[in-house]
Amino acid sequence: MATASGIFIGLSESDILAIRDKAVAMLKEGKTIMSYSDTGTSVNKQFVMPVREVLAECKMALQQLDPATYGSRVTVIRTDWRQFDGF
Repeated sequence: MATASGIFIGLSESDILAIRDKAVAMLKEGKTIMSYSDTGTSVNKQFVMPVREVLAECKMALQQLDPATYGSRVTVIRTDWRQFDGF
């Protein structure tokens, strides 16, 4: 899963929802990478952020904006005590 960095934090809820909706539409249409070639010339265009990353960023921003509606963030910390020799 993509790790969000918080770049959408500070945007309004309507802006974040619009970005999320556009990402979902692009995913459904398969328009994450566009390419064109003609007589030896080829052009590729990739969107600024992968759809998976956009969705993760939207989720993080919405959860911080309104945890009651969008759920709170869950942080998981893992510890490996096998190498611990004691105090």
